[in-house]
Amino acid sequence: MFKTIRKGGVIAIDNVLWGGSVIDSKRNDEDTKAIRELNDFIRNDKRVSISMVPIGDGLTLAFIN
Repeated sequence: MFKTIRKGGVIAIDNVLWGGSVIDSKRNDEDTKAIRELNDFIRNDKRVSISMVPIGDGLTLAFIN
C-alpha cells in the first residue's frame, strides 16, 4: 500500500474505533478483529507517522515518512 504513495503523502483511514468495539475485549467478530489488526499494523509501521482523530467512529491519518 505504501509503495504507491510518495513521501509526504497522507492516507486517511475511517472507522478505526468501530463504535468503541476495538477496545472491547469481548468483541471478537471478524470485522472488529480486522480493524484491531490494521490499527496495530499502522501504529507499529516505521514508514508512517500517525494521528488518530477520535471523532465519530475515529479517523487515522497516516503520513508517509
